[in-house]
Amino acid sequence: MMGTSPEGQGGVASVVATYAAAGLFEQFGVRYIASHVEGSRARKIATAVAAGVGLAGRLLRGRVRLLHLHSSHGGSFYRKSAYAYLARRAGARTVFHVHSGTFADFAGTDSRSLRRRWIVHTLERSDVVVTLSENWASVIRGIAPAARTVAIPNPVARPGQVPARGEEAGRLLFLGRAGTNKGIFDLLEALPALRARVPAVKLAIGGDGDLDAVRERARALGVESQIEILGWVSGDAKREQIERASLFVLPSYAEGLPMALLECMANAKAVLSTPVGAIPEVVKDGVNGCLVQPGNVLELTDALAAILCDGALRERLGTQARLTIAAGYSAEQVVDRIARLYRDLGALENQS
Repeated sequence: MMGTSPEGQGGVASVVATYAAAGLFEQFGVRYIASHVEGSRARKIATAVAAGVGLAGRLLRGRVRLLHLHSSHGGSFYRKSAYAYLARRAGARTVFHVHSGTFADFAGTDSRSLRRRWIVHTLERSDVVVTLSENWASVIRGIAPAARTVAIPNPVARPGQVPARGEEAGRLLFLGRAGTNKGIFDLLEALPALRARVPAVKLAIGGDGDLDAVRERARALGVESQIEILGWVSGDAKREQIERASLFVLPSYAEGLPMALLECMANAKAVLSTPVGAIPEVVKDGVNGCLVQPGNVLELTDALAAILCDGALRERLGTQARLTIAAGYSAEQVVDRIARLYRDLGALENQS
């Protein structure tokens, strides 16, 4: 398996770490090769090259029966497509796992472009393309009609017991890369009107991205005192932030299937997001969460106020959210689906 370092930041790192914790690697003798790490450009290039050399060595020694690649778009796709090419040449099976929420935009629509042809070639030559939802499987088939797609959601480790509700009144939690694509600036735009209706409102921002632009916009809107920039949070720090939040909010314009959303749902937290990517297959508006249209600040403001002002609604949404995760998104269930896929492709248990 190849992808970003499990010790790194972002959704793919969380997915891989969850696979490992759930026993997938031990069951199938999976060797994980990190092809991307956080850091300087030189470090990233060196890691990608070393990963390719390591893969090539194992292929030459006949040590790879199946290669599972976690890919986003851009440089991530090109790296993984090169690794997939090497694996196919050596006779290994390939699973190409697409995580990007903007993959269709990356692929483009010009069937004559070299990039589009290489993308189609990579997807259609892979033994299986894993997508995060049935909707994304349809998108991939629209790009590469002959690709064999399988929809498998991201896994989330469910806490054995939801901690006693320690939420703070009016506290919103945003987890992700702070930028236009995640809707953080729409969220800031909603704060002045929201503050008038919920004076105690506070927005905690956990993640990386353009945090200086976030601070600058908050100052311009007069809501700097309503935001708390946490930086990247993980482990116990993330769990603490989830527990303290009244509501998790991610008003994105594009998504795959955000791990932070699943983690908050697993912890019985009310969530508000947008019907993009795989999200509407998980979050049902008014049932286990709330969905608003991306870019609609007025709708976002009204929905935030309604949920923050209604404790019974938050509790009902959070309870249903946890049940949703238990019904099909737990680490054990998702890893079992990955295991069945591996067996179907001929990967044997305890293969070193």
